[in-house]
Amino acid sequence: MTFLRFTKGFTLAEVLITLGIIGIIAAMTLPALIQKNNNKVVETRLKKFYSAINQAVLMAENDYGDKKDWYQDLPGAQIGSDGKPIAGSSKQEKWFKTYLQPYLNIVESEILSDGSYVVYFADGGVLRFHNGTTRDCYFYPGKPKKCLEKYGTGFEGSGICQFSFIFYPNSKSATWKYHYNKGFEPYKYLWTGDIERLKNGHQDHSCNKSATSRNYCTALIQMNGWKIPDDYPFKVSY
Repeated sequence: MTFLRFTKGFTLAEVLITLGIIGIIAAMTLPALIQKNNNKVVETRLKKFYSAINQAVLMAENDYGDKKDWYQDLPGAQIGSDGKPIAGSSKQEKWFKTYLQPYLNIVESEILSDGSYVVYFADGGVLRFHNGTTRDCYFYPGKPKKCLEKYGTGFEGSGICQFSFIFYPNSKSATWKYHYNKGFEPYKYLWTGDIERLKNGHQDHSCNKSATSRNYCTALIQMNGWKIPDDYPFKVSY
């Protein structure tokens, strides 16, 4: 005699409930996973940029002598009457291509509408000089236009998708002591050396939501071993 065996399956309601629970869990955990990945990418590219650009400075010193002799504080491109950068007018570009670009893995470069010179590295990181100087510059762990379109060319994106650096090896002033005779360093102008001062010590540069420029955010990450601190006030992106 043959017996038929019936296996009880899930009802449609049970399947829908299970899927709903999975969806809720995913909605709760996915943002955290995405942010964790963002942090990792930003940390890795910041650290790699810092190492690569300063290695380039050392190599340039082998060829051109002391960096304090060949460093120059130069402007970007002039803007024509049509509102576009004038080709060949960027002193930033000429200086960078002479002293640093030969020692870096650069895949592309361009001049933005404000005249600032921008170079793209093979790993996805980007360096942009402030349009008026080769002293102040910004590192972007991803596409700068995405960051600039969202936050503008000012400081709104600082500490989020734009990270401040300074290359100013010449001044012996106490206000520049963390930059004198150095390569490209996270912005530490006027810093006293106290980690807490990076967070709350200066109304413009401190890494907090009420500061205007938030230039100290890069130094805060560096002082934490190039890791985003647990109490970091912003969600970084690239």
